[in-house]
Amino acid sequence: MKIAIDAMGGDNAPELIVKGSILARDEYNVEILLYGKENEIKNIVEKNTSDFNNIEIINAEEVITNDDKPVMALRRKKDSSLVKALNTVKDKQANAIVSAGSTGALLAGATLMVGRINGIERPAIGALIPNMYGGFALLIDSGANVDSKPEFLYDFAMMGDIYLKQVLNITSPRIALANIGSEKAKGDKLTVDTYGLLENTTLPLNFIGNIEAREILQGKADIIVCDGFVGNMILKTLEGSVLELMKGLKSALLSSARSKIGAALIKPALKDFKSKFDYSEHGGAPILGVKEIVVKAHGSSDEKAFKNAIRQAKICCENNVNGLIQESIMRR
Repeated sequence: MKIAIDAMGGDNAPELIVKGSILARDEYNVEILLYGKENEIKNIVEKNTSDFNNIEIINAEEVITNDDKPVMALRRKKDSSLVKALNTVKDKQANAIVSAGSTGALLAGATLMVGRINGIERPAIGALIPNMYGGFALLIDSGANVDSKPEFLYDFAMMGDIYLKQVLNITSPRIALANIGSEKAKGDKLTVDTYGLLENTTLPLNFIGNIEAREILQGKADIIVCDGFVGNMILKTLEGSVLELMKGLKSALLSSARSKIGAALIKPALKDFKSKFDYSEHGGAPILGVKEIVVKAHGSSDEKAFKNAIRQAKICCENNVNGLIQESIMRR
């Protein structure tokens, strides 16, 4: 299995991206295609392994950054690591692509270059968010589509259901609709109409109703469906809240000699609590609804997180996630 890597994408590129790719090569028995500045990447590889088997470096002199306008960058930066990697997947010379770079550019490339699955109007980003009990929920859409229709959200639920069943081995994922109340008639027209579609579906979806934002960390649902605007707000709010909470706790615990003694005693418990919110365990968010496997790794991915993003791509390929989405489209 060949995985195309945008080696220049992300806050820690190319060093930690290359290191994570080498780890994935060794652990998951995949062939790695590294796209980026050849000499720079080669030096990193040589420092971390003497075994170049199943590693190929393809030179790409340009880099698409978060400051670039996505569609324009795809058109103008033909020699970028992202465009070259996307073309390899599009031409079926690789089974999947993983990038920690610009979300907008990767999404645009996945949609315009790789193409949508027939019957899917809008691809969606599915981000795994942790709960207080060590589990995760798939938040879909978490940022791809600011404006959505009920039919789009219905497709998001269907694609998320397939992804959790095939990748995380959850037999009957509980699907909830993000809303401002639990009542069926709550919300705007988008959520009310989507509720009706999910409630009356002919597909084997385990729809459990609405979920409020305050319940997300309680582990009440395995899939949380929403439009990309709401999803991105939820995702960024949770990320920011956890970071600020940990900073506040650290500041309070180190504020005096007495509190430092207490901090030493509860350090193992705090470390365990923090690990529950460690994104690196799953590493990336799939862009579901496109013809090939595309995984967006976290922008600040370290080698462990990027390695696990590659693992997600591998599992998606092995379990024919895209083929099953196409089959569900035909049955609905």
